[in-house]
Parts: sequence; C-alpha cells; structure tokens
Amino acid sequence: MRRREFIRLFGGAAAAWSVAARAQSAGPMPVIGLLTLADLPEWAISAIRAGLDEAGFVEGRNLTIVVRSAEGQFDRLPALAADLAESKVNVILATGSPVPARAAKAATTRIPIVFAYGGDPIADGLVDSLNQPGGNVTGATFMGSELLAKRMELLRQIVPQATDVALLVNPKGTLAERQVRDGNAAAQTLGQRLHVLNTSTQSEIDAAFATMSQLKVGAFVVSTDPFFGFVGRDRLVMQARSSKIPGIYNGRDELGTTGLVSYGPKLPETWRQAGLYVGRILRGEKPSDLPVMRPTRFEMIINLKTAKELELTIPPTLLGLADEVIE
Repeated sequence: MRRREFIRLFGGAAAAWSVAARAQSAGPMPVIGLLTLADLPEWAISAIRAGLDEAGFVEGRNLTIVVRSAEGQFDRLPALAADLAESKVNVILATGSPVPARAAKAATTRIPIVFAYGGDPIADGLVDSLNQPGGNVTGATFMGSELLAKRMELLRQIVPQATDVALLVNPKGTLAERQVRDGNAAAQTLGQRLHVLNTSTQSEIDAAFATMSQLKVGAFVVSTDPFFGFVGRDRLVMQARSSKIPGIYNGRDELGTTGLVSYGPKLPETWRQAGLYVGRILRGEKPSDLPVMRPTRFEMIINLKTAKELELTIPPTLLGLADEVIE
C-alpha cells in the first residue's frame, strides 16, 4: 500500500488533531496513537476498525486516530513513541513487530499500550505473563513459530523429492533461536537436510536465494518474523518466483499473489482483537487485567497457478484441507 493511501485510510496526523480540537466543544473525544513499523495493509486497518466498532468506537464519530509510521526504519520508532506520549493520547496501539511496542513502553508507563504482532511478548520484554500481563501493556499476538514443524511437513507433501530445505531466519529476531532448533528437529524427523540462511535485510534475501540455487535446495520455509511480513515481503516473493524454488509462508499477506502455499493463523483476527482491547481500555478496563490474546483459527492457502508454473502436483488431500485455493 502506498503511504498516501495509508494516511487516507486512517487520516493524517494533523487532520486528526484538528478533528479532536473541534470536538472539544462537544466533550472530549478519545485519541488513539497508532504506532507502526511500516504502513499497515488494508486488511489490518479494517480489522482494527472492526474491533473498535465492536467496543462502540468509530473514527470521526467518537474517536480520533493519530498515525505515526516509521516507514520500515526501526531507528525512528523511539522518537515517534515519545511524540505520542508527549501528545497525551489515551491509548497507544503498537503494531508490526515487538519494536514499536518496546519503544512505546520505554516512552511511557502511564498511557495504556496495546500491541498486535507475531512473536513472544514475554521474551520480547513486553509483559510478565500471557494471563497476567502486569503494567500498562497488553495486546494480541500470534506465535507462528509454533507451527514451523507443521509447515515443513506440509511442504514435504508438496515437494517430496526435496531432501535439502532452507529455513529463512532473521537472526535479530527474538524467535530465531527457537525456530532454528525446531526446524532442525523437524528436518531430522522428515529425513531432510536443513540449511539455515540468515536474512535480515533485502540484500540478504537476494543472497539467500543465490545460496539456495548454488546448494540446489529443493524448497524453503519462511520463519515467523515481522521482517518477512513487512519490510522484506515483496523482495521475498519476487525472488521466489524468479528462482522457481517452492516455499511455504506464514500467512496470506506474505504469500501475496504468486507464493505457493501458506499456513498460519488468520491474521485479521489478531488485529481485530487488538482493536477490541483498545476499545475496552477506553471504556475503563486496565491493560493489566486483560490477558494477551492468541489465535484459535488457522488457515491454509494454496496457489495452483504457482504450482503449475513450478510443475508441482498438489496432493488432493491437501487441496481438500485448504481454506482457499487460488486458481
């Protein structure tokens, strides 16, 4: 999504504050500070709005949303978080990775913070526990890393001849070590050789696919990390199609229109839950009393057009289990 479209969907920051100022005569209108690593896709924006609506809040009617996007630049997040804290918004909704939420937590201990991302909020230092978050932070998360072995098993069914498989990992992520461990265990069970390729920048994505070609890797698995869902998403799908190496992704957004297969939580649910929590906090509930929400619904998407380009035959059993088949 272009930045202009993102701002249009959620309203520009200056316009938002103008609306808030005009609303003072009719009573205070709560203000949400939306802190993002990168511009959110439209489905995430719609899901947040759905959660807010469920709690009785509609932007422009009884709610103002101020957007602060780091546009993929992590080093901008502390200043953006501090700006929201100084503006005294009612709630900060931090999304895209654990970094926006950590930046917000460092900026304020008073303003409630709700996160929405894929990862482990305990390991990321955001909450004390999932059931009793403590402090001023709670939210919704999907720990897609728990599904890594399942993804590798599905990929094996689609590409049974692949004995060498690559695992793309962001070594800077908090889930990296666990996923490498789980990936190696799964590969051993499946009789495969796993090649762990570090990819934390777009240039490293290019290098990873060059390495896969050199090693004659038969398939790849994308580990769970915000980098692959936001900053590196387009380059990842482009390189996969160019190299003609089949891969499995974490979810619909990573898969795009040309990825082969994805399996993971229904991501809009995570953002809807976060929006609902923001609304509940605006109505008086405390973050410390709201347990971290986790997904209960998962989906598999298979792209038959891509499978045909890769000369792969998808087993009928998988097609029958798929939630969506792209033809």
